Parts: sequence; C-alpha cells; structure tokens
Amino acid sequence: MAMQYPGASLPMPTPLGSVQPAQPFDPEKAAEGLRKAMKGLGTNEDTIIQILTSHCVAQRVQIETKFKQMYGRDLRDDLKSELSGKFEEIVLKLLDPPRVYDAKECDDAIKGAGTDEDTLIEILSTRTNAEIVEIRAQYKTLFKRDLEREIQSDTSGHFRRLLTSLVTGNREERPTPDLELAKKEAQELLQAGEKKLGTDESVFNRILCLRSTVQLRETFSQYQAISGKDIEKAIQSEMSGNLELGCLAIVKAAKNTPAFFAERLHNSMKGAGTKDSALIRQIVSRSEVDMAEIKRAFNAMYGKPLSSFIKGDTSGDYRKTLMGLVGE
Repeated sequence: MAMQYPGASLPMPTPLGSVQPAQPFDPEKAAEGLRKAMKGLGTNEDTIIQILTSHCVAQRVQIETKFKQMYGRDLRDDLKSELSGKFEEIVLKLLDPPRVYDAKECDDAIKGAGTDEDTLIEILSTRTNAEIVEIRAQYKTLFKRDLEREIQSDTSGHFRRLLTSLVTGNREERPTPDLELAKKEAQELLQAGEKKLGTDESVFNRILCLRSTVQLRETFSQYQAISGKDIEKAIQSEMSGNLELGCLAIVKAAKNTPAFFAERLHNSMKGAGTKDSALIRQIVSRSEVDMAEIKRAFNAMYGKPLSSFIKGDTSGDYRKTLMGLVGE
C-alpha cells in the first residue's frame, strides 16, 4: 500500500528552490506516465526522472496516492523492482515528506556499528524548532523509539550534550539581535575559551544551542571585535573531534546557510570516491529550500558550478536525477 505518514508536513518550495511545483498539476497524468514507463519489457528511466524532478514533494506524495488508486499497485514497490543502485536510492527518497526523510536519515546514522555523527550534526544544526519537533514525532512513529534517547545512547561526553540541546528543538526565535546580550555573551565565549586554561565547553553549548541565528551572528561579530579572532578559529584551537565539528557546523550554518551546504556538497565530492548518501541528502533536502543560493555560493567558493562537480563525480540515471534536482 502507499506510504502514509500521519502529521507529515508538506511545505511548498520557496522561490529559491531549484524544484518548483508543476503548473498545471495533473496527478492522474503523472501517475499514468510512471506506469507506462515501467510497464512491459524495459524501463523508460528518462520519463521517471522527468516526472519526479519536475514536481515538488507535495505533488509527488499526491502522485503516489493517485498511482495506488488508479492501478492498485504500490509505486515504491514498482520502482524498486525496476531500478537499482544509487538511482533507485535517490528516486525512493524523493517520495518521502521532508521531515520523514530527516527521521530516516537520523535512524540510518544511529543504527548498526558506529555512528554517522556528520549526518546528525548537519540535520540538527540546520532545521528549525518546528522541523525538529516534527522529526522527533516522525521518528517515534516510524521506529517506535525516542530520538533523543537514541542519540544519547549512541554518543558521549560534551558532544552528546551538544546534540541533546539541539534535538530539544527549543532554540529561541529572537527576530532582531540584542546588542548588549551579544557583547556579554561574546565576552563569555572569550573567557570560556581563549582566556581560560582548558575550555569551558558548557558555555559554548549554552550560547550556540540557545540563541537564534540573527543573535548568534551579532555575537560572532562582537567576538571578532574584542578578540581579533574569528569564532571559527577559536573553536578550532579550543576543541577537537566531533564536538569541534558540531560547534563549527552551528557557527557556519548561522553565518551563511547556503555557504555551509556548498562546503558540504564540495566535501561529498572532493578527492577519491563520492560520499553518495551525503550528496543525495543535501541535494534532495535543499532542492525546494535554497538551492539557487547554494549554487551561487558554490560557484563563488570553488570557481566552478555545482553542476560541473556533479557531472564529474556521478554517472548515468543517477547523475541525470541529481542534475534535474539542481535545475540543470
């Protein structure tokens, strides 16, 4: 049967998304096109790519339901039987509502031997309070477990405290910065790090996880003014391991979210091999949010378009799907 996710929000794309709603939208026609692409001998992969990347996720969910109504078949099962590899992986992930997808990614990061800390850091440091609350609810529905407890049992020390603070989804939503508070907390960060023998990690945790994005930007500006050093450099000199990576992610995402994702996309493709799960997650999750800004940031930071990296690092129908999602 078609997947049902009670309470899953289906936000419409922002104007900065590379994937926009199909206009006009005809779910019957789209479902029929997918059925024809998979019926009989062979599969028309290009049709599948065209239909799925030219509709936003809210429309894809409706197409999946319509496919079930029209043919009595499960679209996901049909796609699984016709596709394979990374192409199958990305196509199936395009059918999940955003916070359902996040919940599944968190579970993949936690289950099995070892923990994919990078995935947890990326998701929890870049989602809004409401989105984190929904991720937790979807995680509970899907896996019958509490995400906060799972994270706590899989991590330790100051890093566990950082992720625990983030997963509460209670960051303040101050719309304009408080200058005096920024000066005070910049001084606190300085005293807890550079001015202290050792580091008081709890001060960094409290400020980075509690304050709104606009407040953090002002605090970082004040920190630079009083210390002469960028907050990122201070964190790199005071911390190590996953705690350093987590704090840096919060700082970078607060300063410039598109640049943060541009850097992560570059990291997923640079060097030998491709971190495909990260590449897929970043492109799928940002395609309806801010991909236009991410592409601009990527070009400015690395001197080449994002599309040229994707072309050089991927192939076949997997590459075509990624290119469709970034609007190339």
